[in-house]
Amino acid sequence: MRVLITGSNGLLGQKLIKLLGNKPDIELLATSKGLNRVSNIEGYQYQSLDIANQEEINTVFDAFTPNTVINTAALTNVDACEDNKDLCWDLNVNAVKYMIAASEKHNTHLIHLSTDFVFDGEEGPYMETDEPNPLSYYGKSKYEAEKLLQASNIKWAIARTIIVYGVAENMSRSNIVLWAKEALEKGNPLTIVDDQFRSPTLAEDLAMGCWLIAEKQAQGIYHLSGKDTFSIIDLVYAVADFYGYDKSIITKISSASLNQTAKRPSKTGFILDKAINDLEYLPCSFEEGLAIITEQMNYS
Repeated sequence: MRVLITGSNGLLGQKLIKLLGNKPDIELLATSKGLNRVSNIEGYQYQSLDIANQEEINTVFDAFTPNTVINTAALTNVDACEDNKDLCWDLNVNAVKYMIAASEKHNTHLIHLSTDFVFDGEEGPYMETDEPNPLSYYGKSKYEAEKLLQASNIKWAIARTIIVYGVAENMSRSNIVLWAKEALEKGNPLTIVDDQFRSPTLAEDLAMGCWLIAEKQAQGIYHLSGKDTFSIIDLVYAVADFYGYDKSIITKISSASLNQTAKRPSKTGFILDKAINDLEYLPCSFEEGLAIITEQMNYS
């Protein structure tokens, strides 16, 4: 199987390289914009790819002829999408349009990463069949890409996920767990929202979910997240409890008081039955996820 990963420098991309790079029956091409940030260069090839450039996508597809593409690349900073709508659309929608066209030519199975932010948060947790109603430009761009896939003639799968956390090399962005751990370790006072609910997802679990879709050549929409749903403040409390940090420095606030550029859904979370039954997806608990990343940090 020839597998192409986009966004391989990101957290999920790096976990996919680790998971698939040494599988003997897989020829793996990792792509991201710019240089490879992963120090391990065994078991795969790397190529720079700007997903917003249709010519570059066509060139890579024509040369590698992938059986499967796992598209993890996107502009995921929700407020940045609100401020840079053209860039957001280029990376989150137009790029998917280009990949669909290339996938049609090469009979490629395209697995596309999406988000809980396609929902409005009024009725969470959500099943795959629930109707999206995005509140932000980011959510709208991701939903638009989903609709392009659903209207296409290719073999497609959409893997929606929620708050991905984990440890990787040279990350351009942190994630809520590492950010909270660092702030609590330093004793920095934290103000955290108590009116948004999410299911944090360990990057290794999400990578495995994507691979299960690829391996089974599954099609359709799959919800892949962690099994535990928390308010954001309870998530941070759980990090504090796990590491034995002082919780008294955590203060709760409402989302409205943050004055964030983009509107967030209040309660998401996923019902995982379809992924568990179809794919045998078995995510770990949040506490188990914290133990895994702690071990990784100790050995890095």
